[in-house]
This record gives sequence, C-alpha cells and structure tokens, in this order.
Amino acid sequence: MAAASFASKCSRVGRSLLGGLGNILSGSLSSSSETVCSSFISQQQRTFIQMRTVLKVVDNSGAKKVMCIQALKGKKGARLGDTIVASVKEAHPNGKVKKGKVVYGVVVRAAMQKGRCDGSEVKFDDNAVVFVDKQGQPIGTRVFGPVPHELRKKKHVKILTLAEHIA
Repeated sequence: MAAASFASKCSRVGRSLLGGLGNILSGSLSSSSETVCSSFISQQQRTFIQMRTVLKVVDNSGAKKVMCIQALKGKKGARLGDTIVASVKEAHPNGKVKKGKVVYGVVVRAAMQKGRCDGSEVKFDDNAVVFVDKQGQPIGTRVFGPVPHELRKKKHVKILTLAEHIA
C-alpha cells in the first residue's frame, strides 16, 4: 500500500516537473517520471546532518550506528569536521560504548558536498562519525575508511593521525 502511494506521488512529481505533456507520450512519461523521481530523491538526501540523521560509526569504540541529537555549531546542521551530540542506536556487545549512551562525535564523512580551495568538491557516499570526548580526543584507537584533510583546519589532527586513508 505504501509503495503504491509512493509511486503515485513520484509520478505526480514527475508530471509536474515535466509539464503538461498530455496523453501522447504516456508510455515514455512513466519511464521519464521514474528517472525524475529517483534523481529528486537522491537530491533530497544530500543535506546537512541534522536532528534524527542516522550516521555510521567508523572507529573501534564499539558502536555501529548513531542518531544525531544536536549539531553543536550552525543553525542548519553539521557538515564535515563539525561536532555533534548523538545517541548510540546499535553497538557491539563488548565494546566501550553501549546502546543508548549519549556521546560526542566529529563528522568525518558527509554526503553533502563541500567545496575546496582549489575549486574541486568533496562528497562521500555515506554520513560517518568518529566519537570524541568533551576535550576533542578520540575514544577509539583506529579510524576506518577515508577521512578528508579538511579536518586539519577544524583542529582534529588526532583523528587524521589515526586514519588509514586521508582523502
């Protein structure tokens, strides 16, 4: 039932974006409305990290997934290198961090693109975080996956030293 209503919403979005084409192109309209809808949905996901955003944890602190409670700087939300307050939603059974604990974290990968000084842009496939304490020191001893070098400007050099790959 939910899939059918979602498909009808997508087709309405596709028709409104494509304009009034009439019944002449009804066969091609369904395929083009699906592509418009899928591109529209992919654009929707690339926003700031805000309240209730689920992030992947990429250190060995014991947590798998967290949900953002609050971005500590900025009204809109958090970007690369910003600190957030999050709640642990999934955790390994014998890790340092347990499910339900409220923690601080630094965003090390964000799906939203960020421009660099040389004109290029950096964006990742997922949203990821590394846990830190109140002083900004990482809780885990390893950081998995690529980490952007923009963290150096935000004074998170310790995370960069623990990372296995700097993008």
